[in-house]
Amino acid sequence: MGPQNLTVPAEFILMGVTSQPELQLPLFRVLLIIYLVTVLENLGMVILTKLDSCLHTPMYFFIRHLALIDLGNSTVIYPKMMVSFMTDQNTISYSACASQMAFFMFFIISELFLLSSMAYDRYVAICNPLLYNVIMSQRLCLVLVGIPYVYSTFPSVLITSKIFVSSFCGSNVINYFYCDDVPVLSKLCTNAQEIESLIFLFSALNVTSSLLVVLVSYILILLAICRMQSAEGKRKAFSTCASHLTVVVVFYGTLLFMYLQPKSTHSFNTDTTASVFYTLVVPMLNPLIYSFRNKEVKNAIQRMFYNPCKRCV
Repeated sequence: MGPQNLTVPAEFILMGVTSQPELQLPLFRVLLIIYLVTVLENLGMVILTKLDSCLHTPMYFFIRHLALIDLGNSTVIYPKMMVSFMTDQNTISYSACASQMAFFMFFIISELFLLSSMAYDRYVAICNPLLYNVIMSQRLCLVLVGIPYVYSTFPSVLITSKIFVSSFCGSNVINYFYCDDVPVLSKLCTNAQEIESLIFLFSALNVTSSLLVVLVSYILILLAICRMQSAEGKRKAFSTCASHLTVVVVFYGTLLFMYLQPKSTHSFNTDTTASVFYTLVVPMLNPLIYSFRNKEVKNAIQRMFYNPCKRCV
């Protein structure tokens, strides 16, 4: 579809993951396998942490919500993208594009602040172990999860609504494989600069504030570990926060690589690879990094399938 004046386009054309036809089928197979593994892992973690009473602790409460967010984050993009591999032209309707953008922003922002809540949880577990169950009460856990969800709704709805009530012009081809805010923004005739400033403001606020909580928490954790006399105590403390720290480094590292590199160095292939990584590969890795190597999770799986009456140890 060539350039044309559009006020409200009926649909957009997404470029997809690759423009090389010979790579379509191999990529489809790889991404389908990764997506199915992601769904099984995260859905399994949600069910396991909900059904097994031994995992009804603050840490696994946060892990369950992380799994829900990762499941939503990948599902809002990849089923539609998988269908596009089977069609000649990857189109998405105006309303579906708006919905995809809003939900994607909601899940990404929620994950940023949920990782901050989890960093605080690890701080309390290491620095105040005797008061851990008192401080991390059910009410506080609900607040630490609820606030990210409530707040994330605000910028996702605000930015999406501002973009999709503006006028579009030119080509309706989006040089990306899903409806992200920046690629769609380039198609606007009006309000583009105002919305771009709003996106930058919220992005800087969200990343800086959530990362600050993580950094402060881990500085305090490191100081507490340095004061420990026992080598075994230090080892257990490092083990307690190693998985969460790995998830934080992978997630924030990918986001910072994606959004902080100079515009002159951006390319379609680089941006696509980074986006695939943090929207599909990271949600697949999180359960493996965070939980499935954990002894408590392995015991819970054994109880569920082999010995339901076995008590927690």
